[in-house]
Amino acid sequence: MKKIFTHLTFYVFVAIIAAIVLGIAAPQTAVKMKFLGSYFIEIIKLFIVPIIFFTIVLGIAGMGNLKKVGRIGLKAVIYFELVSTFSLFIGIAVGLIFKPGHVDTSSLSIPIAKNPSSAENFSWLAFLQSNTTIQALIVAIIVGIIVNNHSKRVTIIDFLGRIAHYLFLVLKYIMYLAPLGAFGGMAFTVGKFGLATLLPLIKLVACVYGASAFFVLIVLGSILKYYGINVLHYLSAIKDEILLVLGTSSSEAALPSMMYKLEKMGCSKAVVGLVIPTGYSFNLDGTSIYLSMAVVFIAQLYQVHLGLEHLVMIILILMLTSKGAAGVTGSGFIVLTTTLSALHSIPVEGLAFLLGVDKFMSEARAITNLIGNGAATIVVSKSEKEFVSPIN
Repeated sequence: MKKIFTHLTFYVFVAIIAAIVLGIAAPQTAVKMKFLGSYFIEIIKLFIVPIIFFTIVLGIAGMGNLKKVGRIGLKAVIYFELVSTFSLFIGIAVGLIFKPGHVDTSSLSIPIAKNPSSAENFSWLAFLQSNTTIQALIVAIIVGIIVNNHSKRVTIIDFLGRIAHYLFLVLKYIMYLAPLGAFGGMAFTVGKFGLATLLPLIKLVACVYGASAFFVLIVLGSILKYYGINVLHYLSAIKDEILLVLGTSSSEAALPSMMYKLEKMGCSKAVVGLVIPTGYSFNLDGTSIYLSMAVVFIAQLYQVHLGLEHLVMIILILMLTSKGAAGVTGSGFIVLTTTLSALHSIPVEGLAFLLGVDKFMSEARAITNLIGNGAATIVVSKSEKEFVSPIN
């Protein structure tokens, strides 16, 4: 019992419960707590770029064999594309089966979106310029290759390793603020939107959570089982990170500790350093489920019939545009706008219906993204025989 009160998970959980109570009892006060969650995420984000840089550089430089680096990278990319595409199918299938968009919207006072042409202003160059995660990823790969071929490789690795050690040490103490961040994020959510306001769109929220749970337990569970890992044991091992993401609605908040946890599970440092940062940019399973279901939801709201050709087009477009949903806050709406504009048949104005409940679905997206990236790291580690000790 004493061990429970010394565990950070306990305090994060207590903070989430307290936030929900405050949001219901004093919503105006709860909304003002937003700064706690926002500041905590901003502090964590300061560590994202240096952690990605050092882990990837050390991972590549420490391997010695650049062919191995290329092999791991290729395996990761292939896995990302296959699994994230499958998650798009799941989102569409759940949307078509349970029809969350077949609801009475007459009581919803939701403004029409005023910027339906924003997709025309979307630029991949601008996206790359604003996405510091991808920038750090590219620079780190280049530096890692240079260090790998340097005559003083061992000395440089030792120096960078010491810096990374102190970086994670500082982050360890900052993570003690996680309960405050979780409290602020959850209090704002409940206080701002309340519980009753979700009733007209509760079916959509339930479908997103249900599809995410199915993906994690059945799809990822089957993949992990093939590699000898019990999905429930895996989820138990990362429960701290899941609770943190639940409170902050940001998978980025758990990135540093997730990398540490995966190494502790048995994944090699080199694989973790390559797969996790790349996955945060290109392997967003939860986001893919949400995006595909959102398109179907809006089509149902406007009673737009989706034939087979429309469904194929939705998947093909989202296979490309969903990769732009990483690293930029609010980019999910840009991706949806781009997709709907490309389809022409579904009104872009329908995005306005998602504004009221998007916050409640962001937890499902972020948690699924986190779990999916961790699973990808385990799979690649296993396939490379870089997994030293099983977690089950």
